[in-house]
Amino acid sequence: MAYSPLARRTFLRGLGLSVGLPLLDAMGPRAISAAPPVAPRRAAWVFFPNGAIMQDWTPGVVRDVPPEPAAGPRAQFELSKTLQGLSDFRDDLIVFTGLAQDEGRAKGDGPGDHARCCSTFLTGAHPFKTAGADIRVGKSVDQVAAELVGHQTRLPSLELGIDKGRNAGNCDSGYSCAYSSNISWKTETTPMAKEINPRLAFERLFGAGESSRSRKLRDYYRKSILDFVANDARQLQSRLGKNDQQKIAEYFTSVRELEQRIVRAEKASEVERPDFDIPTGVPGSLEEHVRLMYDILVLAFRTDTTRIATYMLGNAGSNRPYPMVDVNDGHHHLSHHGNNAEKMKKIQKIDRYLVDQFAYFLDKLRSVEEGDGTLLDHSMIVYGSGLADGNGHHHHNLPVVMAGGGGGTVTTGRHLSYSDSSREMPLNNLFLSMLERMGASVDRLGDSDGRLPDLKV
Repeated sequence: MAYSPLARRTFLRGLGLSVGLPLLDAMGPRAISAAPPVAPRRAAWVFFPNGAIMQDWTPGVVRDVPPEPAAGPRAQFELSKTLQGLSDFRDDLIVFTGLAQDEGRAKGDGPGDHARCCSTFLTGAHPFKTAGADIRVGKSVDQVAAELVGHQTRLPSLELGIDKGRNAGNCDSGYSCAYSSNISWKTETTPMAKEINPRLAFERLFGAGESSRSRKLRDYYRKSILDFVANDARQLQSRLGKNDQQKIAEYFTSVRELEQRIVRAEKASEVERPDFDIPTGVPGSLEEHVRLMYDILVLAFRTDTTRIATYMLGNAGSNRPYPMVDVNDGHHHLSHHGNNAEKMKKIQKIDRYLVDQFAYFLDKLRSVEEGDGTLLDHSMIVYGSGLADGNGHHHHNLPVVMAGGGGGTVTTGRHLSYSDSSREMPLNNLFLSMLERMGASVDRLGDSDGRLPDLKV
């Protein structure tokens, strides 16, 4: 009987649900010493609000990148105080300095830097100042990728967040709330609403037209989604080798654990805030919420449900306190620190806390073996903000890190500085380079004026 590789987009189905699978050996050609199947490349953009304390963010030592890889080790640099939380991933990172989003500046429109920093972050386009329905900015990099390569997966893209969004009203000095609530824009007038509810995000990945009756039945018996695809799973097992069977077992375990955490988070919310109308599935603990959404993003990439995602750790101008690191003042209020040392110290604590959560995400990605590497090796994950110093509302020298090797197309373990260049380097040049590596190359994005040099040496 002729060998037939398992399709990459194989799903287990049952009772109106579908569950994607991780990359398996059975999805590649059979050979005596067959190479592992080629893993797809993924890209994600994680946004944090209110900028950062840049002197605690920027690496302390920069040495020239060797002209040839054989000339010596990768450029050495010291992770800063804030980025120390990423020390275990130093060789998987590029820290950028000197990148700018010029279109976030006022350009005659007056105040509103927080709304502009958010809406320009992935578009590189200047938002039309309005608090009405006539919003207009530009198409974001993730949606350019979704349009060109999103057809290769069940979901063209995934948009996640922590804070509720609004697309109407005035949220920042005459700018519509749509500008402060969204980094992903399908068109220049259409923001992509983010999902903040872990259960709904989870069911977006694994639900395929599940009826209300089916949902109630499943909740009544407290079954896992995996229970409903058990028959398909048993049939699949007969086609898999031992290595793939182990991968499937590990994957199913992670799905069940995530389901259980969502249920526990819902119950905890009900107990902790009985008088507050909490949307189903949103945890009362910020850290649990942030990590659940990161875990859902890992699952989305691992199952190849999507290869393109955005994640907002807060809306622009978020004034959330962070009592878990002894910061009880609002984040946005503190960002107008006036160079007050005590306020700056508190902001740095917030910066470090959010970096530590990002490290949790990277650890999850690196733990998933895939093809000839890990999920992190085959991804490009940008973590950054559209503001540098929140006090000065600076839109240059932005805090930006990229993790992951892009499937061997990015040389990591470096600090790339463009601060001394003869011209200001657009952040969108980085995004153009990422699109090219995703197979979604375009000539221009927002204010880009070329590809970013030196990503690969």
